[in-house]
Amino acid sequence: MPSETDTELAPAPHGRATIRTHHDDPELVARALRPDNTDEMETVVADETTVVTRIERETTGGLHSTVDDYAVNLEVAVDVARTVRDAPDGRDDNVADSDATDVPPADATEQYDDPADTGTVSDADTTTQEHNE
Repeated sequence: MPSETDTELAPAPHGRATIRTHHDDPELVARALRPDNTDEMETVVADETTVVTRIERETTGGLHSTVDDYAVNLEVAVDVARTVRDAPDGRDDNVADSDATDVPPADATEQYDDPADTGTVSDADTTTQEHNE
């Protein structure tokens, strides 16, 4: 006779995806991907060249959206890994001749003290201060 339990079973996800990609530095790619993972995702390094991400969503539409977002994040992660591999110090050779107010190179990996390419830090509009209080 089967035993009775008080355990509630969570509904099974309607959609699952497993994405395997191969990289020169899979650990770096996985580290770049993990911060963007949702609770329904897991990214692991499977072996010396493979990153595996498993996604489970309750709806097919949710799975589609998550896989689409993951593909964009993967492209960025691969670009990050390539930049680190090709320019490990993250700076051009001629940057040492410039000062901190120069615009950093496109592949810079460190923060500058006085970046020249940033916009407004606050969303407060000083011309309409009474509306931003």
